[in-house]
Amino acid sequence: MLYYLFRYLGEYGVSGAHLWSYISFRALLTLVLSLIISVWFGEYFIKWMKRHGINEAQRSANIDPYGVEKRGVPTMGGLIIIIATVVPCLLLGRLRNIYMLLMILTTVWLGAIGFADDYIKMKYTKDGLRPLYKLAGQALLGLIIGLTLWLSPDAVVRENVKAEVQNPTEEVTYKREAVKSTITTIPFVKNNNLQYSDLFRFLGRYRTAAGWIFFVFMTTFVVMAVSNGCNLNDGMDGMCAGNSAIIGVALAILAYVSSHIVMAGYLNIMFIPGSEEMVIFLLAFVGALIGFLWYNAYPAQIFMGDTGSLAIGGIIAVAAIIIHKELLIPLLCFIFFMESVSVLLQTRYAKMGNKRGEKWRVFKRAPIHDTFRVAPGQLPADFKVLINWPKGCWLESKITVRFWIITIILAALTIVTLKIR
Repeated sequence: MLYYLFRYLGEYGVSGAHLWSYISFRALLTLVLSLIISVWFGEYFIKWMKRHGINEAQRSANIDPYGVEKRGVPTMGGLIIIIATVVPCLLLGRLRNIYMLLMILTTVWLGAIGFADDYIKMKYTKDGLRPLYKLAGQALLGLIIGLTLWLSPDAVVRENVKAEVQNPTEEVTYKREAVKSTITTIPFVKNNNLQYSDLFRFLGRYRTAAGWIFFVFMTTFVVMAVSNGCNLNDGMDGMCAGNSAIIGVALAILAYVSSHIVMAGYLNIMFIPGSEEMVIFLLAFVGALIGFLWYNAYPAQIFMGDTGSLAIGGIIAVAAIIIHKELLIPLLCFIFFMESVSVLLQTRYAKMGNKRGEKWRVFKRAPIHDTFRVAPGQLPADFKVLINWPKGCWLESKITVRFWIITIILAALTIVTLKIR
């Protein structure tokens, strides 16, 4: 809204109005505004939730090895993140931009699913929304995102643009026309690109359509996988919010270089017109998460609940898809990937043991972050643990910070892949 207002004022020569045409100015202003909203609104939201007795019993002292008891802590803190992300984007973003609209849709859609899950847990049953309904909602969103990117004339790329800057006018010439494309970035490869339609050359003239269909299903899978992995990572104070903020910064950097013709040419990556609005949204997202950490850091005053974790995972997934970096997600979001894999392995291994009347486990606990806070002797003696590490027990705050450090390293490696080929 403010973007359009100041652009209108700029037509009449109002001093300072031209600043709103700079992505760096709007992006940093969005970051600060989202952080302020998150901290300010978070305080009132926590007080309101406590007055109305809306809270979640996370775990009792006899479960935590250090005797930390978390009772009466409000949940649904994801609403703080959602509001602090969406409001600055409505004020400072270009609302006619297809990518901005898709990101806002993703945030509200998955936030609503998570809110329904949290509400049912508190009001009716601790199991919450049936998993089938959650998966169906995530899949439907993935289909909408994929089909929109397929059909929208605004979602185009200029493949591996080479920029030529001609002094003194600084004119940039484009080497290729903007096209609809299923191209995506793959790491450690010379040309750095993969065209999904090339996987279906055997279909002849139908390979382009097959590539887009594959892209839509890939989008759906990525949205479901990352949102659920993020949900599993939300098990310790500050864990999910901190990891996601780091990932958000990495995605914002990737979005910026993809939207800048000179940088895209220098790095020999695809140029994505209009993706500069992704920088605005992602920095609003990062600011909201950092503000949320003010209250969610150990010991937490509020939990984000599925309202936040599902929305956060969806934001990360859709952002990566929009800037054609979805194949970098296994590296960038490796923590989320390991959380999901640990649960799958634990469940599968336990079922195998149950058939023989034994208690088998791959890890001491799952998701994987929980295995680091199991004290010696805390597990039943008849449990057979395949990976009995670590032997000791770590403080929750130490586990969280160490996971942050791992995510920082992975985010740096993700960005470096643009040059390592």
